[in-house]
Amino acid sequence: MSRIASSTVYVIYKGAPNDRFDRSYYIEHHLPLVMQAWRRYGLEHVAAFFPALTDVNARVGTLVICECRFRDEAAVEAAFGSPQAAEVMADVPTFTDISPTRLCVARL
Repeated sequence: MSRIASSTVYVIYKGAPNDRFDRSYYIEHHLPLVMQAWRRYGLEHVAAFFPALTDVNARVGTLVICECRFRDEAAVEAAFGSPQAAEVMADVPTFTDISPTRLCVARL
């Protein structure tokens, strides 16, 4: 029987190319905040990906995808249920007005 090796949470920000999203702040401040806050709960890796905007006239597209790799599903639940989760979420308006979408996947 397979053991779940890890769980990954993708945080996706969709918007128009001119929507406010401060990439520098996100990379330099928010991602380190996420890592510092949730490492103790089993966050192992965090990375951000910025898809190329192929159609600058597009109304809505994916602006950023953040990949948060956790030790397992219990670690995801612990992190998002932790007291530090409020601090992480409270930082979002600092770099964007866009509401993120979260998708949790588990590797089998």
